[in-house]
Amino acid sequence: MADRLNGYRILILETREEAQFSRLLAEQGADVLQCPMFAIHDAPDPAPIEAWIKHAIDKPFDDLVLMTGEGLRRLMTVVRRLGMEKDFITALGKMRKFARGPKPGRALREIGLEPQQTTEKPTSEGIAEMLSRLDLKGRRLGLQLYPDKDHSALIGAITAQGAYVDTVLPYVYDAKAADTNIVTAIDEMANGRIDAIALTSSGQARRLFDVAKAHGCEARLREGLSKTPIASVGPVVSDELAAHGLRASIAPAEGAYFMKPLISAMAAELGKSVPRVAR
Repeated sequence: MADRLNGYRILILETREEAQFSRLLAEQGADVLQCPMFAIHDAPDPAPIEAWIKHAIDKPFDDLVLMTGEGLRRLMTVVRRLGMEKDFITALGKMRKFARGPKPGRALREIGLEPQQTTEKPTSEGIAEMLSRLDLKGRRLGLQLYPDKDHSALIGAITAQGAYVDTVLPYVYDAKAADTNIVTAIDEMANGRIDAIALTSSGQARRLFDVAKAHGCEARLREGLSKTPIASVGPVVSDELAAHGLRASIAPAEGAYFMKPLISAMAAELGKSVPRVAR
């Protein structure tokens, strides 16, 4: 099934799993234009992260909520620097673990663990809904957060159930570093040099419009998106597009909201037309 996307130029707006997505597309013959939406850095002050890790080891939480795979991997980097990897993984093994979608689950499996439950909806609301079915009264819950998101509603919902929440934010975003790349990508679409844009998170759509507004090229962005097929990995992304008056023309089958089904859907749809480079 290789070379199903041979000759097609695909724009991806990814950071945490950009290399994997790019590789999967390239295996199908696609010419991939990578545009990171932001740079990811370790939290500037390691002290709170180190303290959280030591709390988790000294007295393991009853429950652990992982919001991102990147978060756990960043925590493991600190754990290894501290020489506490074995103790930390042992402590995690004693906790009831919840994952916001499949990515944190993959990060857990990298260290030999599995989540007890994974949200059907990979959102904060999905986590809150899942936890609302459980008795959390008196339980200690570790919560790994991610940047550029107001988590107060989720934390409030958990504490309202009687749990004590101990949060950790192991990384930060540097958005400005990627603005130039995003503007260039907008121009590539507007100039008709992209066969499809693939979106794998709702934040990517928001970021596109934020950068376009900041640089005075929102009309140029809309022009580009009007002539470029949009591939959405799932309903969360599609809802964000709809908020901007857009719709995805390519999406995987219902319930198959992952990279490989998205790529298959792109191959099936794009295969109906000639790659732009060949026109």
